[in-house]
Amino acid sequence: MDLYRAHVLVCGGTGCTSSGSADLIKRFEEQLALHGLDREVKVVRTGCFGLCEAGPVVIVYPEGTFYSRIAPTDVDTIVAEHLLKGRIVQHLVYKDKTKQDSTDLSLEQIDFYRSQKRIALRNCGVIDPENIDEYIAFDGYKALGKALTQMTREQVIDEILKSGLRGRGGGGFLTGLKWKFTYNSQSDQKYVACNADEGDPGAFMDRSVLEGDPHAVIEAMAIAGYAIGANTGYIYVRAEYPIAVKRLQIAIDQAREYGLLGKRIFGTDFDFELFIRLGSGAFVCGEETALMASIEGGRGEPRPRPPFPAVKGLFGKPTMLNNVETYANVPQIILNGWEWFAGIGTERSKGTKVFALGGKINNTGLVEVPMGTPLRDIVYHIGGGIPGGKKFKAVQTGGPSGGCIPAEHLDISIEYDTLVEIGSMMGSGGMIVMDEDNCMVDIARYFLDFTVDESCGKCTPCRIGTKRMLEILERIVAGKGEEGDIEKLENLAKNIKATALCGLGQSAPNPVLSTLKFFRSEYEAHIKDKRCPAHHCQSLLNFFITDKCRGCTACTKVCPVNAISGTVKELHHIDLEKCIKCGSCIEKCRFGAITKN
Repeated sequence: MDLYRAHVLVCGGTGCTSSGSADLIKRFEEQLALHGLDREVKVVRTGCFGLCEAGPVVIVYPEGTFYSRIAPTDVDTIVAEHLLKGRIVQHLVYKDKTKQDSTDLSLEQIDFYRSQKRIALRNCGVIDPENIDEYIAFDGYKALGKALTQMTREQVIDEILKSGLRGRGGGGFLTGLKWKFTYNSQSDQKYVACNADEGDPGAFMDRSVLEGDPHAVIEAMAIAGYAIGANTGYIYVRAEYPIAVKRLQIAIDQAREYGLLGKRIFGTDFDFELFIRLGSGAFVCGEETALMASIEGGRGEPRPRPPFPAVKGLFGKPTMLNNVETYANVPQIILNGWEWFAGIGTERSKGTKVFALGGKINNTGLVEVPMGTPLRDIVYHIGGGIPGGKKFKAVQTGGPSGGCIPAEHLDISIEYDTLVEIGSMMGSGGMIVMDEDNCMVDIARYFLDFTVDESCGKCTPCRIGTKRMLEILERIVAGKGEEGDIEKLENLAKNIKATALCGLGQSAPNPVLSTLKFFRSEYEAHIKDKRCPAHHCQSLLNFFITDKCRGCTACTKVCPVNAISGTVKELHHIDLEKCIKCGSCIEKCRFGAITKN
């Protein structure tokens, strides 16, 4: 076996791949060969490291030096200096842009990682996801072996139940209870399914797990199959995730070749096969019954419940469905015991949760924290705070079906029940941060526009009710809001939540209800005063040129309707009757002379 004195880990997640990390790998291999180091240093393509804002990311071990925003030409310097001469290239080392004097060198020294506890993401950014031997080297498939050879099916289910693991796909239902229900269903055939149809705007948790550690999901599904008595599993993954699909298929093929899928796994009488099914991008297929209809080859539409999938799911047979992150926790629970997992988090929310942190935040990326972590810690400690010294305004959790948490609840404990209590939800783990420049009425409009577009149209409350709500919101942000619009929105929202067929429709009004609860004054300003407090809604803005104007005429040249008048070196003026409020003048002005209110 080859032994290497150093390893160069290059992020191969979607974010870094789009920034050219594949070219970095090729360049490293060329430069290592050029310097005669190709037998001493190994280059490894990994999954996502999490700190997407700093990509492309390269980590050199054994030092653990964290290089960020690496260009192909930087590779030559790293090889010649660090790998050949042992001198860390300081100007390429990650620097925390929120600190003036950042001397962080290794991953463990970076604030973004310090407060995290990685269970679902434990191997992401650590191993080559296309090499089953590396997964096995990190205790891969030991949990499956333990379950099959040392535990009964009932003991496996009991372990998951006692751990307190709740579904990470949005509903937060006890995973072990779902397994138990499916186990108790009598049938000649049962199925295990995985929901990897991640459709929330800004969410990429499941994609990153599949790209960085696909074998963890395969192992967990095999364990689940043994526990409930199923010999077949399906992973339903978005076709828009080509890297995840590719690595998942490679992992399935490798597991089958190693005898970890197929017949008589670990020499037992347990057989299990796993197949990939591609989704075509319908958001509603994240709902479990719509997902199953799509796997069966039908249109992705929800089915009335009961019967629940545990009784009648795929092809009319009992089916146990969890999402990617839920499965990623299972092998570690089996290996370490339920007490270990239950000791992390809070009384009602055990373990950790992965969040895709985005929006108005310095450190965008993927984070995994213990349940119960205060929102403030995620935003300011891990996330690095708001860019440009702007004020924090709110964070949207739970995707388009979630709610907005305002600054007054910045110290809230992030767990299932506390979020629901204030009108939001955990969801699958999207976390979009907003600052003082975000208009909360327009935010509600944006998310509702998404759900209207993604509605399958099967039930009237979702198909028509959300459309009527969107029309009201569009009028409000256009400056045409009327007295009584707020009451209409509230009545529609409550009726839709009570009567829609599936979780998509029932939760679609959440962004509106939560913004009405915490930012009602913004709705009233739009309707009564025809004013947007955040200065965001173009139809409610007026543009003015101040005495900072130098008469450069740059604004007159970009105005599409000739609304700006003035001669060279003289104060210019905007004709508000002609102005279409496009904002081109503000973008072009170099002196900050144009304001909006």
